[in-house]
Amino acid sequence: MPETSKPAAALSARHEPGPLGKDNLLSAFEAGLEPLCLVLSLWGAAIYFEGSLPAAYLILSVLVFAVTFPGTPRLNSSWWQLLGDVFLSWVWTAALLLLTGIATGYLKEFSQPALWAWLVLAPLSQLVGHALLRFCAPYLVQLQGPPRRAIIVGMNDQGVALASRVEDTPYSRIEFAGFFDDRDLKRLDASSDYRMIGRLNELPAYVRNHNIQLIYLSLPMASQPRILQVLDELKDTTASIFFVPDMFITDLIQGRTGSVCGMPVISVCETPFTGSSGVIKRVSDVVLATLILLLISPILLGVALAVKFTSPGPVIFRQRRYGLDGKEIVVYKFRSMTVTEDGAKVQQATKNDSRITPLGAILRKTSIDELPQFINVLQGRMSIVGPRPHAVAHNEMYRKLIKGYMVRHKVKPGITGWAQVNGYRGETDTLEKMQGRIDYDLDYLRNWTLRLDLYIILRTIRLVAKDQQAY
Repeated sequence: MPETSKPAAALSARHEPGPLGKDNLLSAFEAGLEPLCLVLSLWGAAIYFEGSLPAAYLILSVLVFAVTFPGTPRLNSSWWQLLGDVFLSWVWTAALLLLTGIATGYLKEFSQPALWAWLVLAPLSQLVGHALLRFCAPYLVQLQGPPRRAIIVGMNDQGVALASRVEDTPYSRIEFAGFFDDRDLKRLDASSDYRMIGRLNELPAYVRNHNIQLIYLSLPMASQPRILQVLDELKDTTASIFFVPDMFITDLIQGRTGSVCGMPVISVCETPFTGSSGVIKRVSDVVLATLILLLISPILLGVALAVKFTSPGPVIFRQRRYGLDGKEIVVYKFRSMTVTEDGAKVQQATKNDSRITPLGAILRKTSIDELPQFINVLQGRMSIVGPRPHAVAHNEMYRKLIKGYMVRHKVKPGITGWAQVNGYRGETDTLEKMQGRIDYDLDYLRNWTLRLDLYIILRTIRLVAKDQQAY
């Protein structure tokens, strides 16, 4: 077994994710709307008065974009509030740019008529852009799929206020299902018209059975034992968990502060791939998987022919695994055994397993049997780096034995992972080995960076040739 490496935190600075709720298409448009309007109006004024786009205007447009990106979300503002906010924001931005131009002496590089025209066009273009976004917003929300189902634990003032804001906020993509609380109905907010679903001991089962994706804990700090018990029970789900009160909790998975419909929350268990991090992860997966498939295509063809002519059965072995959010996916591998088990009971391969074909032994030792999974990456079912997917039967067994097991499904499964390059590749014949694998998977979620992904890929290449643990 290779020597266990230091935690991921020792390799790179802790990942600092962006604000919560910024992982959707509508938020991306909001972030880029005002900076793009300012840049395009500047280019329009320059081309009209100068007849071209001189270098000075290009430099100014880069500066403008850097100063104003990301734009402020204003979808929920009234038209009068929008008008005032855009005007004040532009006054401050224009004043800053003007003072900078005077101080550096670069103001003379620009046509005065063009600058005066831009001073007027810029806020007008922003207002037009916001009007177009409000018209397109319902269609952009539909493109993002069905709304995420949410529940609130604790029917107190904060919880009721959050529920009201969610229901009063358009385009939130949150469908509020109701409350969970252990208190007697007489002690709860009598003025609330929201549905009481059940008590806290019924919460985990309800989350699993009703596809709940968001859980907001609105419990007082004095209820710490109850909070810890709830968190412990929810580790068998893939829901994202947030605190509504301002409080501290240990063992966070991508803990960060943010807001939901204007109310502050603290994430307890969330995916690292939100906002720009999600884009970086997906782009790197697609680029690397495409390049690798192009390079190994002769190997894939040769192995496919060898599997076909050396043993009876299909070339590609398809097995159901759990993917993102605990949903079943189909994973591809070159068949390396005489059986293709995918039922309620799946026996892990062991050393000197009689079911492994002679060619399959070579494929498994070198991990060549995993190469078809790069197609899964392009399909969006997997990532190159992430927690290794387990057979559905193994998942159902280990989720009952290991706390936090299902948290690894907050991200897409990977072809290789942090656990695999730290000695947990191959058979997990004891509960302690599986616990070690899960610990590294959760460590990866806490500390993800693109640099860590590249490091894992390089270590995988180095370890595959000499690793003797895969059967």
